[in-house]
Amino acid sequence: MKAIAENLKRIKAQLPQGVELVAVSKFHPVDDIKQAYDAGQRRFGESRAQELVEKAPQLPDDVQWHFIGHLQKNKVRAIMPVVSMIESIDSVALLQLVEKEARRAKRVVDVLLQVHVAQETTKSGFYVDELLEAAEQGAFDNLEHVRICGLMAMATLTDDMEQVAQEFDVVRRTFITLSDTCFDESDAFNQLSMGMSDDWQVAVKHGSTLVRIGTAIFGARPAKSRPAK
Repeated sequence: MKAIAENLKRIKAQLPQGVELVAVSKFHPVDDIKQAYDAGQRRFGESRAQELVEKAPQLPDDVQWHFIGHLQKNKVRAIMPVVSMIESIDSVALLQLVEKEARRAKRVVDVLLQVHVAQETTKSGFYVDELLEAAEQGAFDNLEHVRICGLMAMATLTDDMEQVAQEFDVVRRTFITLSDTCFDESDAFNQLSMGMSDDWQVAVKHGSTLVRIGTAIFGARPAKSRPAK
C-alpha cells in the first residue's frame, strides 16, 4: 500500500508545472487504484473496454478515466457513459463513430488524435501526412459532441533515447502545425500526451503535457493478465 503512494509522490515531484499524470491502471486490481486515489491521483488510464466498464463503478465518481488503447468500434458505446477522454482516436471513421455515440449519450467527450511515429507496425494511429490531409479536408470540423483536445503518441520501444526524442519532436511539430491551422481558434486544443514509464522525461522535454505512467507507479502488472506469448 505504501509503495504506490510513495511512487506517486516521487513522480509528481519530478513533473514540471503544466504537466499532468495519467496513472496507467490497466490490468491492475481495483484495490491498487483505490490506493492511488487515496494518495490524490484522479486520472487513470485503461486500454480494454470491458475492464474499464467493470472498474468504473467501483471507484468514486470524480475519477477521470482515460481510454489509452486501441478502441474497437463495437466497444465505443460501452465506454461512453464512463470515459472522460479517449486518447486513441486513430481514424476518421472512429472519430465519427465517437461523435455519433456521444450524441446518443447526450454528452460531449474529449479526445486526442493518435499519431503513428514509432517504428513498430503494431502501433496504431494516423501517419503524419494522413493526419494533416484529413485536417485539410475538414475531417475535424463541425463536431458537436466531440472536443478534440490535442495529440497522443507512443515512441518506438527502444533504449535509443535519441530516436525516441526525434519521434516525439515530430509529434510536437505536428501539434504546432495543427494548432496554427485547423485548430487555430480552439481553446481546447492544448494537450500533448507523450511519454510512459521509460521515456516520459524525454517526452516532457519535447512538449508533453500528459504523461502515461503505469509500471513506475503500480509495479509490473500481474502475470495472469499478461498476454500469452
